[in-house]
Amino acid sequence: MEQPSIAELGAQVKVTFTTTDEDIQLPESKRQLLVPADIRRYGLSRILNAESMLDTDNAIPFDFLVNGSFLRTSLEDYLQGNGLSLETNLTLQYVRSLIPPAYEASFEHDDWVSAVDVLSETSPAGRWSAAGTFQRGQDRILSASYDGLLRIWNASGQVVATSPSGSHGGHSASVLAAKFLSSTQLASAGMDRAVRVWKYTESDHFTGELKPTLELYGHTGAIDSLAVDGASKRILTASADGSVGFWTTSKASAPEADAALLPGAHAVKRRKITTSITTAQRGPLSMMAVHSAPATAAVFDPRDRTVAYSVSQDHTVRTIDLTTSIVVSTLTTSHPLLSLCAISRASAPLLAAGTSARHITLVDPRASATTTSVMTLRGHTNKVVSLAPSPDNDYSLVSGSHDGTCMIWDLRSVRPATKDEGLGSVSEPAYVIERESRAGKKKAVAGDGCKVFDVAWDKLGIFSGGEDKKIQINKGRDVVA
Repeated sequence: MEQPSIAELGAQVKVTFTTTDEDIQLPESKRQLLVPADIRRYGLSRILNAESMLDTDNAIPFDFLVNGSFLRTSLEDYLQGNGLSLETNLTLQYVRSLIPPAYEASFEHDDWVSAVDVLSETSPAGRWSAAGTFQRGQDRILSASYDGLLRIWNASGQVVATSPSGSHGGHSASVLAAKFLSSTQLASAGMDRAVRVWKYTESDHFTGELKPTLELYGHTGAIDSLAVDGASKRILTASADGSVGFWTTSKASAPEADAALLPGAHAVKRRKITTSITTAQRGPLSMMAVHSAPATAAVFDPRDRTVAYSVSQDHTVRTIDLTTSIVVSTLTTSHPLLSLCAISRASAPLLAAGTSARHITLVDPRASATTTSVMTLRGHTNKVVSLAPSPDNDYSLVSGSHDGTCMIWDLRSVRPATKDEGLGSVSEPAYVIERESRAGKKKAVAGDGCKVFDVAWDKLGIFSGGEDKKIQINKGRDVVA
């Protein structure tokens, strides 16, 4: 005869509610309760929102973490699945619920989309803009493509401006990185080894112009990554030549460029160069040969812009003092590193580095850190080539991968690594964003035309570009709130 379940017996489970959010703390006397064994997330959320508990003005949907993992079953199923008895006192950490990053729109390109960035009231470039130069509602999206062009879009998906071609002052090869410096200035770089600074103007909400104002030369290999600080008008680049470049957008303070690196420097007959130089050409403030293999990404410290971090296929994370151009710390990981973002925290930033081994490693960049890896994020099935932190908090990020997906990670969800995964802690994705161009098709695999090359996260949305020749936009506000 089949035995009745725990829930059918009317059994209850003792739980202790806890949270790290001070504004929704329960009084000590209300933190322990007996709840039905068959209760799930929704029922637990209703209990917390009851008048006798939090007594909030509006109901707050909650998620619950048990030993670092989100509760996705009933308490009964969780206990049985983990070999725990009914007498177990479960500690439930409650957090504001995750909101799915629903698909919103796609913008079509003529070629692969290699980079994306956002200008909005809440984006860094929006905050760096001079007073009065950025108006609310004039949000813009920047994309770079393998066709060598930059495009600026309005929120309705209309192209407001396109950069000129290589023969008219634009890039002469594929653009691999592009960022807004402000509402009127942006920077781009790519396979032609040059950084270009552009002035952006709009005559109305539907017509704009991108005009090159400065060309920066110093790298001898393709530039894969670009980071900007609009407040100081500084740029960081990471190149296949193993170097990290440090630049200024000020023509007056930028050094002269090495003549041997300028376009046409090795032409046999200079008179064959038909395009006249109309854009100022300058060199780097510093060119730092810090890696023994291609440098794949470099970022500014979120709190101290005199400090930079870089990663490389040589497996290392380097901390660089930009005032002296000296590497002050080197952390060595187990795999080639392909992407990087810094998550701002009170004590020190946490660095997330995407690897060729399909995972993301989180490291503490401080030289005094006793352990290199803080946590490993596992879930991608191909290399992780782009990362962006959440605009809402300091515990979530989004990644883009050649497996054709973007994944959203909640660093509050942590579990111990299994024996096969090695030492340390592991987190798994809270949400997976598939390419809409593959809706209803089999799961993406490497090489089938849907690699994601770049991702940006702003309160306007999560913007990703890839091999399907599209910018895809998914809901981004309060996805992890």
